[in-house]
Amino acid sequence: MSPFNGSANGNGHSPTGSPLVVAEMVKEKIAILKREREAVILAHNYQEGAIQDVADFVGDSLGLARKAKATDAKIILFCGVHFMAETAAMLCPNKTVLMPDLAAGCSLADMIIPEQVRAWRVRHPDGVVVCYINTSAVVKAECDYCVTSTNGVKVLEHIPAEKEILFVPDYYLGSFLKAKTRRKIHLWKGYCPAHAAILPEQVDRLREEHPEAEFLMHPECGCTTKQMDLADQILSTEGMVQHVARSPAREFIIATETGLLNRLRTQHPDKTFYPASEHATCHHMQRNTIEKVFMSLVKLQHVVTVDPQVAKQAIVPIQRMLEIV
Repeated sequence: MSPFNGSANGNGHSPTGSPLVVAEMVKEKIAILKREREAVILAHNYQEGAIQDVADFVGDSLGLARKAKATDAKIILFCGVHFMAETAAMLCPNKTVLMPDLAAGCSLADMIIPEQVRAWRVRHPDGVVVCYINTSAVVKAECDYCVTSTNGVKVLEHIPAEKEILFVPDYYLGSFLKAKTRRKIHLWKGYCPAHAAILPEQVDRLREEHPEAEFLMHPECGCTTKQMDLADQILSTEGMVQHVARSPAREFIIATETGLLNRLRTQHPDKTFYPASEHATCHHMQRNTIEKVFMSLVKLQHVVTVDPQVAKQAIVPIQRMLEIV
């Protein structure tokens, strides 16, 4: 029986105790199930705190891909969104990859489809197609290189300078890479709705209210093009974690999805973090809950697979990326 299905007593709580006690019981049960299933839990930085607490590794897309490839576990429970689990499934074809909720997709990834990539290639026959990791496997199968927000500059610098680049699907990350590398880059006009909720006016107000705070911005932010020169650092989520650890600053304005704040506050309780927008939340990431993590391990449910023919092509840009960085 699920530990979440107990009958409530008069004050609305489970007879097993307070919600906090129940949550700790669930975490203990998940730890037992992980051992029994020979499973590893990988969680993205944007997952809720309870999921981060039970994860074996918490990180960004690049770090999670590397951990998936390196693990000896038989089962990978991927707490993130669908394209991330697809990447793990392609990197680990002999392992079982699970998701807590298959409906956890990515609005940015949905803004490009294979037919559009092929049509773009026709218009730019000598172009090199570079996809953000926030794309589906069927789109990656049409691309030459994959990048994350951590390694985009390094990957683009590896591509011959005379080649024009077709970058999909994130316009703002592409704009950032274009400015950093000064390459000829054609940009697809996709965007992340969570990061688009971060507005320059909000950031300006926060900087006035907290003049000593460092301003850390993710390159997916819609305000990147207007405030690129004003940010103290433009970093991936993992880059933000590493920067905060070595920075002498005591306050930080964090311009990315609010889930990262849990990890930052947990690791640095002596520092203060302000979200650039309380509305910068990914509803897909929030589909995953600690309850769904538990049930996924109980039932071994929500297996993620990629068609072998698609995987054969889609793994190429991913492997090229991993070989470079």
